[in-house]
Amino acid sequence: MKRLKNSIPIRFNRQRREVCFTLTDTQETVFVPWESLMAWVVEARGATQYGVQQQYGMGVGYAHPETDQWLKLEYMTAGLPLAVSNWEAIRAYMDYEIHSLHEIQDPHLPRGKDDPPWEGVHTLRNARRRMRERRTKGEVGPIFTFFWYAYHVIELWNLPGYLTEWEAKRLRKSRPKLRPPEVEAWSQPLPKEQWAQPSEELVRLSAEVRRIRERDPQRPVEEIFAEAYRRQGIEA
Repeated sequence: MKRLKNSIPIRFNRQRREVCFTLTDTQETVFVPWESLMAWVVEARGATQYGVQQQYGMGVGYAHPETDQWLKLEYMTAGLPLAVSNWEAIRAYMDYEIHSLHEIQDPHLPRGKDDPPWEGVHTLRNARRRMRERRTKGEVGPIFTFFWYAYHVIELWNLPGYLTEWEAKRLRKSRPKLRPPEVEAWSQPLPKEQWAQPSEELVRLSAEVRRIRERDPQRPVEEIFAEAYRRQGIEA
């Protein structure tokens, strides 16, 4: 909690088509053009006494505009598809394909329309309501219901949700105080005529991606982009 309270998250401004990084050690604020940002997914595999283990992560990086020093940020994810999905969500947001977290969240998750993006007490309440609906429809039986309640009783029922909400509220109170004045000014909305426009190369590539995705919506996104790069004659 102490580490999170003192860390300033990356901010994405799609009107300016820029990304704002605040360096942790110097508190320096750097604004990077969106199309100069690089992203990657890493996969590591190693053998331990418990067997072969795999780890995945996602990273973003850029060259410092003044010093040309290469800086990067990486974090672990639970799986390779999740790492790719994290980047795809950011890309879709910056290209105005999505506008909120609710549009990209799994529809099968126990989440209501007006629920906050984090988990909390509402998560268990929604899951219990869904379980009761399935019980009424005959999709699950009494054995499933018994073990559903037993599992959540072992998890101390609503306590994890209350702890998560407490953590989220503390972070929401502390984060705005950490934003420097130049970041606040940079975050203000611009008149539409001042919005930055994507490059012609990106427009052509995005059109090719949409065409391939419409043809095969179930195809993995990394394969869609790889084919789009090949068709546009760009080295992936």
